[in-house]
Amino acid sequence: MNLQQFRFVAEAARRGLNLTETAKALHTSQPGVSKAILELEQELGVDIFSRHGKRLRHITEPGHAVLRAIDVILREVANLRRIGDEFASQDSGRFSIATTHTQARYVLPPALARLRQQFPRLQLSLHQGNPRQVAQWLIDETAVLGLATESLDEFEELISLPWYQWQHVLVMPSGHPLAQAPALTLEMLAGHPLISYHPAFTGRRRIDRAFASRGLVPDVVLEAIDADVIKTYVRSGLGLGLVAEMAVREEAPDGDLCWRSAGHLFGQNTARIAFKRGVYLRQHVLDFAGMLSDRLSPGLLQRALAGQPGSDYEV
Repeated sequence: MNLQQFRFVAEAARRGLNLTETAKALHTSQPGVSKAILELEQELGVDIFSRHGKRLRHITEPGHAVLRAIDVILREVANLRRIGDEFASQDSGRFSIATTHTQARYVLPPALARLRQQFPRLQLSLHQGNPRQVAQWLIDETAVLGLATESLDEFEELISLPWYQWQHVLVMPSGHPLAQAPALTLEMLAGHPLISYHPAFTGRRRIDRAFASRGLVPDVVLEAIDADVIKTYVRSGLGLGLVAEMAVREEAPDGDLCWRSAGHLFGQNTARIAFKRGVYLRQHVLDFAGMLSDRLSPGLLQRALAGQPGSDYEV
């Protein structure tokens, strides 16, 4: 048995047992993939996949056990490469980060600038998507570090830690009546057209639950994944915006928009940082986490990745 066979089996499972797609992903031929998988099954003495003719139908019970073992082997092989990279080229290589637009646009720039100063030869790659995509990129090892508010604590393959807390704010044109209201209420907001995030992004589910708990149906006239887009449509007069507080820090106090805190209506949200369980973290990854928050010390991250007690903390 060899690593190539392991990669073919793992990729076939990842590609929904489609050998054509598996071969394309691995830049090889479909017959070559089929032959390698059959040879591994013969050597192990078990069927990893059940078949209908030449097509793979599903993963067998022993196949699931084999795939779990293969996942560990491939992960440790990748760790060996990272260890080699760590000591062969201390300050170079590629660092891939998976995150949402909000974190990439409003939170990461200062930390990435510091990282670039400390590791000038490091190549940075940002993968932006929804929180579930962020999680999947970590699982697939497309990215080493993931940042999002939702989903990262829902996957057993990941270790996630709380990073910081934030709240939503209501954005409106300067001079809007709600800018001077004594206290914002859900009933007030339900009486106006609203522009907010798509349900998969940036705490939107918390907003929906708050209105539902009071028996209210908000008039959401537009959903977006980008706070800058939301603010643009607020400026156009389409409605009032509900965005993450990070998105308004750059707004001038005497500009055309103003904002008010809505944390008392929708509660606090927790952004999280995540890594794939068992992955070796290079020094620049540990340093970058510390740049994001002084709570995220190298010792804490190593304990968390090793599954040791004492790795939890409050934000």
